[in-house]
Amino acid sequence: MISFINIPENSDFSIHNIPFGVYNQDGNHAACTRLGDIIVDLHQCMQTQLFDGLALPKGIFHKSTINDFIGLGKPITTEVRKRIQKALLVGGFLDNDIFKDSPLFVNAEKVKMVLPIHIGDYTDFFSSKEHATNTGLMFRDPANALLPNWLHLPVAYHGRASSIVPSGTPIRRPNGQTMPDGADKPIFGPSKQVDFELEMGFVIGKETNLGETISTDHAEDYIFGLMLFNDWSARDIQKWEYIPLGPFLAKNFASTISPWIVPMEALEPFRVEGPTQDPEVLPYLQYQGNKNYDIHLSVDIITQQGISQRISTTNFKYMYWNMCQQLAHHTVNGCNMRVGDLLASGTISGPTADSYGSMLEICWKGTKPAQMPDGTERKFIHDGDTVSMHGWCEKEGIRIGFGACDGQVIS
Repeated sequence: MISFINIPENSDFSIHNIPFGVYNQDGNHAACTRLGDIIVDLHQCMQTQLFDGLALPKGIFHKSTINDFIGLGKPITTEVRKRIQKALLVGGFLDNDIFKDSPLFVNAEKVKMVLPIHIGDYTDFFSSKEHATNTGLMFRDPANALLPNWLHLPVAYHGRASSIVPSGTPIRRPNGQTMPDGADKPIFGPSKQVDFELEMGFVIGKETNLGETISTDHAEDYIFGLMLFNDWSARDIQKWEYIPLGPFLAKNFASTISPWIVPMEALEPFRVEGPTQDPEVLPYLQYQGNKNYDIHLSVDIITQQGISQRISTTNFKYMYWNMCQQLAHHTVNGCNMRVGDLLASGTISGPTADSYGSMLEICWKGTKPAQMPDGTERKFIHDGDTVSMHGWCEKEGIRIGFGACDGQVIS
């Protein structure tokens, strides 16, 4: 497939992608997709005949979120994506001189991408065996790094939806209680151990009622697409507060997402087999087929002076518990799902030190500082540092990416 729009080499936004987002230009919001460096305004597309014959409500793309669009269901959202993709090809519907100077096409540098969905609820999983093992080795008995339940169910906690922000939003260093080593009472102040957690988030696209469950066989019907996710963490606050109920202030101060939702249809060519699960899981968590995805992931730390260092390179395919299992477990007790709910994978770590998904692991609880090109070192994230995450799939000349997931820590 070849588009009439010029697409830079190694762009995340090839003709094979067609992600969905929302942009803001001069206070006006519109749903959009992106090809190369060009934003395609879907509200403007709707003023043409591109979507004729589809049951699209008037103004569906002229809103500050795409929840209502996602809620129309995959038969419609998939057809919209196909029509956009076909229309952007050489000789396609939009390859017409009458559209060249229309507001339908906008330079990506001239608009601001915003949070594309209203997130009613957010759940964070703990589904990387490597990450769970590493944290167990650091904080518990090395001979029993994994807790007894970990191999039997996808562990998770409910996070804070209101503090999820789009890429580019500054992240203020959080305050809280910590218990310094050797101290006899806690102190209050800014966290000294702000960390990132490299994750993928998936967006719920179909609702269930309270009391209903979702099986692993049908879970994909409920997943609209994926986004990059940085679950910021304050490790020193977390260490003091997490027993017995888990993280609270250490996590709820901010999470960053990439502004583009890549539909599951675009990721279909990149399915891969997941890790062998041993012992065998209970029947409701068993599944058929390939449910993991070959998504390359990277994390860079960029100093305030613009000096960059790649700190991690890993892959989403390493996840022990896949999305279908996560959703099946989440709803097995009858918990209802709503369109726009976000479920995050948990930190994605690979088998080697350069593929770990957090500073906690990369620097092994501060004992192995990471070296920066300017001669400084990092045990955790400094004020002024930007954590820049990227994710992409690449196979047989096809590249699909998620855009940047960036956040700068400020005091």
